[in-house]
Amino acid sequence: MIEKDAAHALWWGLAAILVWGALAYVMLPRLWTHHERQPGIKHLPMVTQTKQGIPGDPIDIGLVGTREDVIRSMYAAGWQPADPVTLKSSIEIVGSVLLRRPDPQAPVSPLYYDGRVEDLAFEKEVGRSANRRDHVRFWKVMDAGTEGAPVWLGSATYDRGVGLSHYTGAVTHHIGPDVDAVRDLIIGDLKAAGVVRDIYQVTGLGPTLFGRNGGGDRYYTDGELWFARLMPDGEKNPDPPTIVAPPPAVGIKDAVWNTVADLVGLQ
Repeated sequence: MIEKDAAHALWWGLAAILVWGALAYVMLPRLWTHHERQPGIKHLPMVTQTKQGIPGDPIDIGLVGTREDVIRSMYAAGWQPADPVTLKSSIEIVGSVLLRRPDPQAPVSPLYYDGRVEDLAFEKEVGRSANRRDHVRFWKVMDAGTEGAPVWLGSATYDRGVGLSHYTGAVTHHIGPDVDAVRDLIIGDLKAAGVVRDIYQVTGLGPTLFGRNGGGDRYYTDGELWFARLMPDGEKNPDPPTIVAPPPAVGIKDAVWNTVADLVGLQ
């Protein structure tokens, strides 16, 4: 009798594992995966890489507009273009950190996507030096998306301080773990500047609790890309941007994500 009960318990345990695996890795991800607004990015990777090929920061934001629209809109939103990495700019950023003096256009270290370094990079200082700052890198991934305009994917993070990479020992900025906060900050700044026509979500990396970037820093994300379709040619939107609601399954997923994040102390 005991052996029979043990066999039943083992069978039910295996069944539970199979059901969990099907839900967690097959059925539920398909329910909340949505690319209807930008189907052209469906098969693109959602993580950058370092020069050494180590997975870097996640892709978490998208813009729709020409290069000039992106530059003009980010500037209007209060974000400064980052200087290219040169000996001079590297010395200046070291001086900014050590002497705690502003360097609003300090360079960002190069990251790679689709085998190439970022096309554009912007930053917003936090505090008195380049030691702490919000920043974002953008890559143009399509000449024309569903709206007929170029599509840009970006990786937005918060630099919390300078230190050594946990993987290579090189000097680098360490990022804060809540990458969604910087994504939301950029979208909010663009909205406040009146340069956004509409906003919508597209599936990105997917819910991630314990990600690691190229410097070994931990990050977490709900896994959604927030897209902003920019106003063209410097125009301002006199009305609030249209916010396109995600599919119902995504709303449920986000509610579950927020509950889990609360339970493990992320929020």
